[in-house]
Amino acid sequence: MPNKLNVDKKLIADLAALLEKTGLSEIEWSEGGVQVRVARGGQTVAVQAPAQVAIAQADPAPAPSLQEDLAKHPGAVKSPMVGTAYHAPEPGASPFVRVGDTVSQGQTVMIVEAMKTMNPIPAPKGGRVKQILVGNQEPVEYGQVLLVLE
Repeated sequence: MPNKLNVDKKLIADLAALLEKTGLSEIEWSEGGVQVRVARGGQTVAVQAPAQVAIAQADPAPAPSLQEDLAKHPGAVKSPMVGTAYHAPEPGASPFVRVGDTVSQGQTVMIVEAMKTMNPIPAPKGGRVKQILVGNQEPVEYGQVLLVLE
């Protein structure tokens, strides 16, 4: 039976391997009107359609989210990559920061692990930690707000 969607099975296998390697629960990729989403639990979805149509069908009128509002905050500290956030340098250690702590510019406030590499996340400016928006060992996306400084 011919493949109606004409999807690159190697691409799906590579995305699934990346999903396993990073520990994420799902990953999405799109290019030239082809959108592929691979998720844990045996769910693999492949869609071939213009990206705008696929997004419009999935979420016709997204309301602004808290994440989008916080992303505009001048003290938002965003993840520079997809990975897993860690609040402390090692298991059992004290967290880098807690809500209410005062930090200085360049101070490590969190770590994001990506492909077995621990990447320190520095404070872009000094201030007080107003909110921590991700849990310890929680998957994060590129550009996701990790914490907010005031």
